[in-house]
Amino acid sequence: MFKIVKREEMSDGTVVLNDIEAPMIARKAKPGQFVILKANETGERIPLTMAETDPEKGTVTVIYQVVGKSTALFKTLQVGDGYQDVIGPLGKATHVEKVGNVVCVGGGTGIAVLHPITRALKEIGNHVTCIIGSRTKDLLILEDRMKDASHELHVCTDDGSYGHHGFVTDVLKEVLEKGETQQAVAIGPVPMMKFVSLMTKEYDVPTLVSLNPIMVDGTGMCGGCRVTVGGQTKFACVDGPEFDGHQVDYDELMLRLQAYCENEKQCYEEFCMMDS
Repeated sequence: MFKIVKREEMSDGTVVLNDIEAPMIARKAKPGQFVILKANETGERIPLTMAETDPEKGTVTVIYQVVGKSTALFKTLQVGDGYQDVIGPLGKATHVEKVGNVVCVGGGTGIAVLHPITRALKEIGNHVTCIIGSRTKDLLILEDRMKDASHELHVCTDDGSYGHHGFVTDVLKEVLEKGETQQAVAIGPVPMMKFVSLMTKEYDVPTLVSLNPIMVDGTGMCGGCRVTVGGQTKFACVDGPEFDGHQVDYDELMLRLQAYCENEKQCYEEFCMMDS
């Protein structure tokens, strides 16, 4: 069992942070890599990119949003409880190098994935501008940590309840127009990554995105996580999860993510009825 040693409900309570005892993973994990968690013997395998690792304490931090049965089951786990399985680190680590000015764009729970990457880019000497966004102020996460991990932080909300009233691409355009950006990183909902990548392509700024396709084994055997990048089929679990944002077929990715929506909705509703 992999014990939960810290639990925090974030934003509106649908986003949950867990610090999990996993010393071997904590010692080896690097920014950009992920773990696969399973709550119990009959649970579903859920991939989550690590938001933080602490080799000294032997813990890894994951942040997830309750969107279906499995994440609802995760939310029932309290401090002292544990996951039956935590497998990792999986995937390729982020290639971090000193390039100059970097803009990091995060949305929703993607901000948690972006955090260690942003911090690593800053630590090796890049000037990091960070833009984070959510639908409303209540859904915003990790603002203070992102502020510490970057030189400049811009916050956007769709409804204007906090920070810039509008999308992250509004602020991104202003940053790119200065002509001083050497690299961009975008992590969040697929539509956000798509439109960030379309914009950075106009300015000829290399862009890294982290993809979240349906995944089962995490070792490249099942093929469930296949994505099309530059016209070629890639497996996000072993070839990624990070790819060149200008080469990703986002429309195909969105269709694949919707493949089991009705099944997921039904399972979630049944779980909520059993839990009530």
